[in-house]
Amino acid sequence: MDIDDILRDVDPTFDSTPEETRDLQALTRAWVAERCSPELLAWPADGLFERVSERIKQQIEKIEEMTGDMDPRTNFALIVIQTELERYKYLVRSYLRARMAKVDKHTLYYLSSPILQARLSPAELAYATRHQALLHNHYLSSFLSSFPPPLQNLNDTAGSASMIDVPDVDTAVFIRLLSDTLVEGRGTDADGAMNGKNGDIVILRWSDARKLVESGLAEVV
Repeated sequence: MDIDDILRDVDPTFDSTPEETRDLQALTRAWVAERCSPELLAWPADGLFERVSERIKQQIEKIEEMTGDMDPRTNFALIVIQTELERYKYLVRSYLRARMAKVDKHTLYYLSSPILQARLSPAELAYATRHQALLHNHYLSSFLSSFPPPLQNLNDTAGSASMIDVPDVDTAVFIRLLSDTLVEGRGTDADGAMNGKNGDIVILRWSDARKLVESGLAEVV
């Protein structure tokens, strides 16, 4: 079950909402979740960004057609369209920047397994692969080449310490429950559990909240 199915159960009028409005809501939720979670979340697989990109392109073309019209009513409509366009562009840019910051910080981690690579879009995966290759070549030319070959790997996990920097999954996050569900969390002194209700806002470690978010039972706020 994805978040659209849950919203449809909660709000019977969901299906009557225009697709453009639903996409804007989905984009906003994705933006908030990405900025507030310590780990990279899965890239939307429902074509959301393809649709948003196409609408942005159409709006730009419409603005170009309307530019130069001296009719006051047309000028007012142009201002409204430009304002809406800037809102879309801001959300897209901020969302992508949040994701790229995580990819840059933990590149090896997200390239370390196919499961983690699946969270990236094709463009992000190509960027991360190229970024890591350039970084490794830079380190080799700077100092790594003087080390013995067994010590030149940047992804060495042998011994008690791993060379791969990982996100802090114990970071606290706020989540909003999208349905009644059991909420379990680990504490410093003891673990706890509660019967959460739809709409409740709970603070948890990301490691505890992740399964609720990924299953569509909660969203990051």
